Amino acid sequence: MILLEVNNRIIEETLSLKLEAAQAGNKPEAVEVTFADFDGVLYHISNPNGDKTKVMISISLKFYKELQEHGADEVLKNVYGNYLTTPEPGYNVSLIYDLESIPTNKDEVVHQAGMLKRNCFASVFEKYFKFQADGRDGEKRAVIHYRDDETMYVESKKDRVTVVFSTVFKDDDDVIIGKVFMQEFKEGRRASHTAPQVLFNHREPPLELKDTDAAVGDNIGYITFVLFPRHTDSNAKDNTINLIHTFRDYLHYHIKCSKAYIHTRMRAKTSDFLKVLNRARPDAEKKEMKTISGKTFASR
Repeated sequence: MILLEVNNRIIEETLSLKLEAAQAGNKPEAVEVTFADFDGVLYHISNPNGDKTKVMISISLKFYKELQEHGADEVLKNVYGNYLTTPEPGYNVSLIYDLESIPTNKDEVVHQAGMLKRNCFASVFEKYFKFQADGRDGEKRAVIHYRDDETMYVESKKDRVTVVFSTVFKDDDDVIIGKVFMQEFKEGRRASHTAPQVLFNHREPPLELKDTDAAVGDNIGYITFVLFPRHTDSNAKDNTINLIHTFRDYLHYHIKCSKAYIHTRMRAKTSDFLKVLNRARPDAEKKEMKTISGKTFASR
């Protein structure tokens, strides 16, 4: 299976090219790029107020206010420091980079810029990982509506952190393929005892969400990750956040890839069957034509 990139390559490549050009003494050029990412996220790279020596990177998340409730602003301030600036209209977070002041750790700065979406998401996970590390129980569950009809729930206990994703399957066959993937995750825990426990519920939400307004329906699925201290400690938490915040996109990406692969195989097999049928078709018999007197027509 393919792991989706956590960073945004467009941001990294654009910013890297601008910094390298400035470092080489080239005249700065204007930049104006707007592009989308998973979960309805929108990015904008531009020159603020037309100043070509500055590059502004902005991100818009529909659910950013919910992330703010769990310390997103503080996490971003710790990561980006002076690069944070007042968000441009229509966006939630903006970073600004001065091409006339190239940082010595340029590669790290570029990489962190590409991790902007991940770092916005990180706040809710880091908060509940800390609750678990401190042995705090009974904290209010985090509810993040990361898509219009899909939700993420995060809850901490003394010995674990539970993350539940609700997802909508657009087609009936998506449910079937999704179940196969979830079964593979369950089997994966047998191969590696350090893997988190993964549970899948179809139609009905898990018991953790029994008293909530969690959606119910034939096309609704709930994926539950049970994270233990070995997944949330200081050595492992960054990798855990990288992987788990992209899980919904990872699942649906592989469902679509599986369907495309199945269709390709079906078309190839149909083509093979047609070739067999064409080879098996009998040649048309040549019918003799005679006159009324019994003479046979001869072909010339």
